[in-house]
Order: sequence, then C-alpha cells, then structure tokens
Amino acid sequence: MKAFCFLLHVLFLGFVCTEVSFTHEGFHQADMSLDGDAYVRSDGILVMTRDSPKPLGHAVYPSPLRFKETKLNNRSSIVTFSTNFVFSIQPQYLQLGGHGLAFALLSTKEPKGCLPNQYLGFPNDTSNAKYSTRMLAVEFDTVQNLEFQDFNDNHIGIDISSLISNISKPAAFYVDNTTTTNNSIILKSGDTFQVWIDYNSQEMLMNVTIAPLALRPYQPLISFPIDLSSVLDEYMDVGFSASTGLLAAAHNVLGWSFRVGGRAKDLDISELPSLLKPVKVVHRKGFAIGITLASVILVFLFISAAVHITYKIRGREEALEDWEVEYGAHRFKYSDLAAATCGFGERNLIGSGGFGKVYKGIVPSTGLEVAIKRIAQDSRQGMREFVAEITSMGRLRYRNLVQLHGWCRRQDDLLLVYEHIPHGSLDNILFNDPQQKKMVLTWEQRYKIVTDVAQPSNVLIDADLNAQLGDFGLARINQHGIHPQTTHIVGTLGYLAPELTTTGKATTSTDLL
Repeated sequence: MKAFCFLLHVLFLGFVCTEVSFTHEGFHQADMSLDGDAYVRSDGILVMTRDSPKPLGHAVYPSPLRFKETKLNNRSSIVTFSTNFVFSIQPQYLQLGGHGLAFALLSTKEPKGCLPNQYLGFPNDTSNAKYSTRMLAVEFDTVQNLEFQDFNDNHIGIDISSLISNISKPAAFYVDNTTTTNNSIILKSGDTFQVWIDYNSQEMLMNVTIAPLALRPYQPLISFPIDLSSVLDEYMDVGFSASTGLLAAAHNVLGWSFRVGGRAKDLDISELPSLLKPVKVVHRKGFAIGITLASVILVFLFISAAVHITYKIRGREEALEDWEVEYGAHRFKYSDLAAATCGFGERNLIGSGGFGKVYKGIVPSTGLEVAIKRIAQDSRQGMREFVAEITSMGRLRYRNLVQLHGWCRRQDDLLLVYEHIPHGSLDNILFNDPQQKKMVLTWEQRYKIVTDVAQPSNVLIDADLNAQLGDFGLARINQHGIHPQTTHIVGTLGYLAPELTTTGKATTSTDLL
C-alpha cells in the first residue's frame, strides 16, 4: 500500500521531495557544527563571536540539506525554503564594534580563506569563485566597506557568491501596507530582532523581513526576483557566520526555525532564552533589609578597593584616554610588549626610519605574532598624530590593509601594534636589502603585487606573497638608497586625498596617493 501511494505521488507531482524542518528555541539540545569562536552559552544562546577583538564564528546545521528536486525527466529545480530566527548584536562599546552577522547557504561548511577580522567570516576575496565556494547569504552588515560598494554601515543585503550585494537596503521595517513608510532600526544597538527569509520556487522570489522582537511587519523589506537553480548546488550547508574587527561585539542567535519544502514554523517568543538574567524578587521585609545593608557594605568595600587599585595602577600605567573610550581601540600592556620583543632587543629589530623603530615579537598571553612600531621621542609624530593613526586605522576595513591590532603608551613611550608581515617591504625585496637577495619574484608575482597596490615603499608581502599595504592614509617620502622620512599623518591638509578631507571617508584609492 505504501509503495502504491508513493507511485501515485511520483506520477502526480513528477518528482520526489524530501522535506526537512527543525526548530530551535534556544540551542541547548541543538546539534550544530561550530567553528571558530562560536559556542553555545549555558543559557542556550548561540554566540557567534565572543566579546574580544578579531574573532570569527561559523555555526551550521550538522549535515548538508537538499535544495534541488529531480523530476522524472531528470531535470532539477530548486525547492521552496523558509527560515526565521532571532538575533542580537551587542558591541563592547555602545553602537560601536563588530562587523555583522549573515545567514548563509554554503557549498561547504568549511570555506577556505576566511579572515578572523572582516568580511562577515566569509572567504577573503571579493568573489568566492576563487575558492569554488557557492554562497547565498543575507547579510546584516554593521560596517561600511567601500570595497564592496556599501552605502552605509547599517544595511541588509542579499549576496550571491560575492560580498558585493545583488540588492541591499538600509535596515528598517514597514509599519503599514505602503512602500513609503518605514521605521529604521540600528542593527548594533544591542536590541533583539527577528528575521524572516522565504524563497518561493514557483514565483522565483526571495523575501527578507526584519523587525523588533514580537512585531511582524506588514511587508518584506526586500523582495528580490531570482532563479536560484544556477546558484545552489543540490546539497548546501545552512547556518550563520559572523566576525568582528578591532572593536569587539557579541553576535548572538537566540532561536532558529528552518524548513525545506514549505514555510518554517514560527518561533515561540516566550520559549526563547533571554539576554538579560531575570531578577528574583524577595518579599520578606526582614530579609530585604538585610540584603540592603549587605549591599551597601559591599558597594563601599568595592569602591574602596577600586580606588586603591586605580592609584596603584596609575603608578605603572597611564589612565584610559578619552579617545580610547570613544573608539574602543585595544590597549596592550607595556610589560607584554616588552616581553614579546625581549625588552626591545636588537635581535628583534626589523626596521627603522624617521618615525622610530619596528620590532618583531610574539605576545606571550595570546601567541599573536606582531610588528611593534616604537615612536622615537624626537620624531615629528607626536601624540596628536599618534591618536589620529589609531582612530583612522581602526575605522578602516580594506583587503590589502595591514591590520592595526592596538597600541600602548607609557609616559612618553608611544607604541603601535600591527600584524606581522613575514616578507617585509617590497622595495627591500626589489632593491637593496641584503637579507632578501635569495628571494626572486616571478613576473606573475610582480604583476599581482602591482595590481594589488601601487606605491612600492608602502607594500608588504605576506606568507602567501600577497601584497599588504602599510601606513594606510599616510604620506611618505622615499627615494631608493635613502631612509624613508615620515611626513605628517592623517589629519594634516595637503597630505590627504581630497575626498578624505571633505567627506571624512577613505576610499579604495585613497592609499594610492
């Protein structure tokens, strides 16, 4: 009888469809494949990135799902699928930090070339075709990346095998049935949002809707006509991806419902874990008075201890700067940097110039390999320029930009901490560094480097012979055979690209001056 019913189903529909659905209201019992910094909190919240700088996280359903049906004529077609989930982005500093979250269908659960600091945790290339990775993603992007033609730092977009969105709109939801009235939302406000993503295979239409929790808008934010038959493989991995830059943020997913072959089940909001711990109220008067007195005493002891520790620390380290609080730049301990460079010893010295010296080191507490630029006290780069470099570098995101990990200041000793680039400066490789004589670049490598960036004195070469741009936004004077002399840094008129001085925003061509 079952075989007869199955045959009727095939004859009537023309294909066999295997429906898959699941609902996770919290992730305590969820079977998820986690990668990078992703983990499940004790309260059931899926955390994609921890509250620390430069992590990435992936969380996907443990096995690939089938998105193509095979008909009797051996032709394949994409099936309808639907999902809804609840998420929150909580920056370390209010509305400042993190690079965003994405829901994605990927041809592999382990995409190659991903970076721990940008690109939403996806491969480090404008097009994933370089890594043969098929991708359909809906991005909730909180950084304006001009490389990918982002129009602001708070938008939602549909990406097809590229981080240049096929369509994107400012984050918002419609409050009525018109297309002109909507309420904007701030993705990294720390608020909780619910998202619905639906693809109708008959209409070949993809809808994306977002709204504050417990509110369902009248219509989707994005309705995008698309035939996914040439985009998706037969089997795809489904899940989430996120990353942060220098400014940390926790990307949280509280619940997730998904279905292949129909509409996903709605999440029960009351069953979701809360980002805020509930406060237990005690009604007994005597107990309440006791708790109040104990709290006052503890607060007094805490304040006393804090004052004591603050005065003690100020004797060794500088207090937080106002600009550091504003921009959230990571401050290293001087003792860690001294240990990383063996006391700034000559054996760790890898470069020098008009600004000071550069040392190679490994931070003991994290194992991070870094290049530390120690500003000479007689350098023209003073405190104003020092702060300008940190705040400008910390805000920029660019594929060929040497990453600034953070900074350190102890009295008049100013230090900038960058990622270490193994092969050093391109001009030294091409010209007069005796330690680099054994390295000969092929014409193919040279062409690739030249197309990456255009000024040799600022080009560094990483372990894979990819070009990385140093001193982004700085103007430098360099002649072969003469030590580079640092001129004024970002913020001094006459040394900046016109669009940087007029709009305050760098472009992908600013570094070519």
